[in-house]
Amino acid sequence: MGPTVKTLLLLAVGAIIQGLGMGLFLFPHHIPSGGAAGIAILNEYFWNIPHGWSLWLVNVPLLFAAVKYLGAASAGKTIFAVTVTSITVDLIGILLPRAISIPWVDLVFGACLFGIGVGILFKNGASSGGMAILAQIFANVFKRAPGQMMFWINGVIFFITAFVIGWWIFLFAICTQWIGTQVLDRVYNGKLTFVKLRKALHI
Repeated sequence: MGPTVKTLLLLAVGAIIQGLGMGLFLFPHHIPSGGAAGIAILNEYFWNIPHGWSLWLVNVPLLFAAVKYLGAASAGKTIFAVTVTSITVDLIGILLPRAISIPWVDLVFGACLFGIGVGILFKNGASSGGMAILAQIFANVFKRAPGQMMFWINGVIFFITAFVIGWWIFLFAICTQWIGTQVLDRVYNGKLTFVKLRKALHI
């Protein structure tokens, strides 16, 4: 198996895992995993646009606009990953439109899957897309740290989502971000692998 095929397979696996976390556990409770997901939830709430389509429509134009910030190769990988994630989310929405469990339980499972999926994408040269791209552009324009711009952009979107749907959304979104980033960092740094997960499940 060539390196390109292997990379595409890993990107597809990461994107599907990310989509499962969002579609199975987070979106049924209107919990955003990030800024783009928050916009997708608002689009579904106001205009009944499926979450997967919204994710794709938010991400892809941003990626084309930001090729010079990410590089053509990374942008191409991210477009592929975003497309697979969007398809996964839409298929889940059709097959399993209702929440699986109570919000806090689904939040933990969804955030963990989201973190694993994004960690795999990062390790294979893809970006998570969404507001990370916008934050990078704004950081260059306004000479600010990307992390600060990301915090404020996501914070504003979470705030709007909470105002429209319910204030508990803001707390859930922050918790999802914290859990997801913890898992993401462990996957990205090689501290959380499928072998270790298998061993943990046997204990």
